[in-house]
Amino acid sequence: MSAKPRIRLPGSVTIGDVIEIKTLIAHPMESGVRRNTDGTLVSRLLLHTFEAKFEGREVFRAALHTGTAANPFISFCMKVPGPGEFEFTWVEDGGARTIERVALKVS
Repeated sequence: MSAKPRIRLPGSVTIGDVIEIKTLIAHPMESGVRRNTDGTLVSRLLLHTFEAKFEGREVFRAALHTGTAANPFISFCMKVPGPGEFEFTWVEDGGARTIERVALKVS
């Protein structure tokens, strides 16, 4: 599907902090209405869902549509319940998935 996503978590956090999680994934986000130089339509290829789970529990979800720019950048905030692992999932038309896991270290 896409290149390895970039995910940025704060370097040091404590329980109860509200942190911002930033994600960026390389993807063309073709809407299916653009034409090639020869006039044929470029096939639709969108990421339509982004989901973030922390320790198996969903903490954020976004529905992406044709108006979403290529290489979508998504950020969200959450209150830190403790140390654990994030699982980020991007789902593309046709069902292809990109899944990335990142540990959150708590001091």
